[in-house]
Amino acid sequence: MKTIRLSLFILFITTVSANAQVFKVGVNLANISISNDGDVDDNSLLTSFHAGFSGDIKIAPFLFFQPGILFTGKGSKTQSGSVSDPTYFRATTNPMYVEVPINLIFKTPAAPIRFFIGGGPYLAVGIAGKNKTDGKFLGTSFNSEENIRWSDDDPSTLDYEEGAGYGIMKRFDYGLNATAGIQTKFLVLSAQYGHGLAKLQSGSNSSADDKNKHRVFGISVGFKL
Repeated sequence: MKTIRLSLFILFITTVSANAQVFKVGVNLANISISNDGDVDDNSLLTSFHAGFSGDIKIAPFLFFQPGILFTGKGSKTQSGSVSDPTYFRATTNPMYVEVPINLIFKTPAAPIRFFIGGGPYLAVGIAGKNKTDGKFLGTSFNSEENIRWSDDDPSTLDYEEGAGYGIMKRFDYGLNATAGIQTKFLVLSAQYGHGLAKLQSGSNSSADDKNKHRVFGISVGFKL
C-alpha cells in the first residue's frame, strides 16, 4: 500500500509539473512552534529558500484551483547562552521537503495588474536536510553536523509509526497555507504562510511526546512560462 501511495503522489507531482504555468522562487523565514509539551525552549527564525511550479485551473472568472510543487526548506535555530559565555549551545535544523500545496485562489477581474488571495491544505515529504550544533562546555568548544534521519512512517497507519526513534524526524508533514499577491502579464509577486499541523518528532502518540510543528513565511517572485 505504501508503494501505491508513493506512486500516486509522484504521478500527481508529474501532472502538476507538466501543466505548470508559473515558475517561482523565493525566500523562507522558517521557525518551529514552541509548546509546553515540546522540547524547544527558545528558537529564532531560520532563513531558507523555496523553488517550484504552480498552475491555475479556472473554475469561474474570479475563482481558480491552483496546485503546485515546491522544493522548500523549513526548520529553526535554537540557542542557549551567549558565545562569550564559558558554556553555551546553539543548533540549526534545516529539513528540506517536496511540498504539494493545493489552493483555491480568488482573483480580481482581468487587468494589467490582478490581485489575488487564497489558501488550502498542503502535503510534504522530507527528502534531505542537516542538523548542525556547536557551542562550548566549560570553555571547551564542540561542533557537529549530520544528515537528518527520517522515519519510514506510513501516514495511513495511525496507531503505529514505522522507523520511529529518538532524534528521528517524521517524514511526512501536512498543514494549511495562505497566500496573497499581485500578478502581471509576465510576473507574479506573492507572500505565503504555511501552518504545520503534524508534529515533527517521531515516536509514540503519548502525551509526553514533543509536539513542535513547522511555521514558514515565504516571499516569492514567479515567472510565467
